[in-house]
Amino acid sequence: MDEKRHTVKLLAIGLTSACLFGAATPASKALLAEIQPQVLAGLLYLGAAFGVLPVVIRTKSFRLPWHAGRRTFLLLAGAIFLGGILGPLLLLIGLTAASSGSVALWLNLEFVATAVLGHFVFREHLTARGWAAAGGTLLAALLLAGGEGGAGFLWVSLVAFACLCWGFDNHFTALIDGITPAQITLWKGLVAGTFNLIVGGAIGDGIGQLHVVLMALLVGAISYGVSVTLYIITSQGFGASRSQMVFSTAPFFGVLLSVAVLGETLTGTQALSAGIMGVSLVLLFTEKHIHVHRHDAISHRHAHRHMDGHHDHEHSGLPATASHSHWHVHDPVEHAHKHWPDLHHRHDHDDDEKSELPNKPDARDGS
Repeated sequence: MDEKRHTVKLLAIGLTSACLFGAATPASKALLAEIQPQVLAGLLYLGAAFGVLPVVIRTKSFRLPWHAGRRTFLLLAGAIFLGGILGPLLLLIGLTAASSGSVALWLNLEFVATAVLGHFVFREHLTARGWAAAGGTLLAALLLAGGEGGAGFLWVSLVAFACLCWGFDNHFTALIDGITPAQITLWKGLVAGTFNLIVGGAIGDGIGQLHVVLMALLVGAISYGVSVTLYIITSQGFGASRSQMVFSTAPFFGVLLSVAVLGETLTGTQALSAGIMGVSLVLLFTEKHIHVHRHDAISHRHAHRHMDGHHDHEHSGLPATASHSHWHVHDPVEHAHKHWPDLHHRHDHDDDEKSELPNKPDARDGS
């Protein structure tokens, strides 16, 4: 599989993740009629853990987070607290009063939070074309939100803070290299889900009727478990900011599902926003970020293929296109090639223009 086909595959995985997640908001809105927000947050994330459990069981390289290194453990802990406990709770509280359509559209603020944090905190460089794509994505989100009308400052603020939590979560999970994406989802679901379920059940009226509990677990398994695992695969390949641009298509999948399943009408604003989003994605994934950069020696574990210029260790009988995960060592190397801000490319850039020019040694990889 060459680089172009690998990029297309990651894009397809990201869009599938967005589609599955897009169905979560209307499903959660329906469930909130019979269950309180914190209990639902717990059930959704426990469902996510159950959804990926078969994948984890089949994984030969299962590791406990505290055995995967201090860095991995701290990143996972931050993702669990912000992305698994606090973020879902804030979202579902807002969803109790606001319409599912408004909340789904305002969830595009997660992309804005991720992009801003990526540029100013997590060393994810965006070229001029990348910023144009980000601007187009934000414009589409604002058009959609304006077309829906106000949902109330308080409820929008809760959703915005939830998106900020998930912005940090996205960057934390994109940098985890000690355990697999499925294992990240498993631990996030088990810990965060159990916490919210216990606290919510203790302060409320229990966890609800059995059929509602089972439905919440099913929604969590599909719209959170499978979706989040696919998203992590995408973010570790593209970086969190670019992956969020792909994931911000989730509200559009929600609109399409509403039209196809519920018989709702596609508005002109929705169609225009979809077109802007499509152009933005084309801009994003046709950018060519190439320059000479240096990688320092590093040893870590993550899923990889021997076809990207970074993994030149040998395996007897293993094709270069086969994805596999194990602990491996990278020797220092300096080279130039098109790259995303993935696990191996978290380096500084002096300015936008220099970073787009090949054969100019302007960076030092700090990963």
